[in-house]
Amino acid sequence: DVYKIGGIGTVPVGRVETGILKPGMLVTFAPAALTTEVKSVEMHHEALTEALPGDNVGFNVKNISVKELRRGYVAGDSKNQPPRGAADFTAQVI
Repeated sequence: DVYKIGGIGTVPVGRVETGILKPGMLVTFAPAALTTEVKSVEMHHEALTEALPGDNVGFNVKNISVKELRRGYVAGDSKNQPPRGAADFTAQVI
């Protein structure tokens, strides 16, 4: 989900699945290919220096409006294999 919080701005929320999320890092949102800086990261109304896998967090981002992000978008490190949309893929359903 994505929220607009007065005095703070755009705050996407979600679960860290792999890697870490830290204030100051550049993230890319897929499939929209939007890149921005993380201003802050919070969990249960407490500021974090970094979020780890399994953490459910909210993070404030610069210069992106709530209307530009949608539920289901994926955020990843812009400098290390950023996420991107796929036109198609092959899967095996078991």
